[in-house]
Amino acid sequence: MFHIPIPAPHHLILSVIAAPLLCVAQPARAAGPIADVICDTRPRMEQRLAVHHRARRHAMGLRGPEQVMEVWTAEDGDWTLVVSYASGRSCIVAMGEHWQGLRSEDPA
Repeated sequence: MFHIPIPAPHHLILSVIAAPLLCVAQPARAAGPIADVICDTRPRMEQRLAVHHRARRHAMGLRGPEQVMEVWTAEDGDWTLVVSYASGRSCIVAMGEHWQGLRSEDPA
């Protein structure tokens, strides 16, 4: 014969109370300026950044033979990181604030 232990009433009550609290106690995802990656054609992305965000391309660099990474900045310090693909598609992959341009030597 098998013996199945039956929990004492105080353990059962504790389980009933603790289970919902554990579900609620999970860390919340941080809300950021963008919830998902935003993609569009290259010309429309440039228009969105220039017109709607009042940003200009501040820096750019290659990430392999088919991708260009660009930092777009606005006068208020907001910045946007965009990856542009050889296919003609561009995606916003990060956004932030308080951009500070640094003086640097010519990397070449």
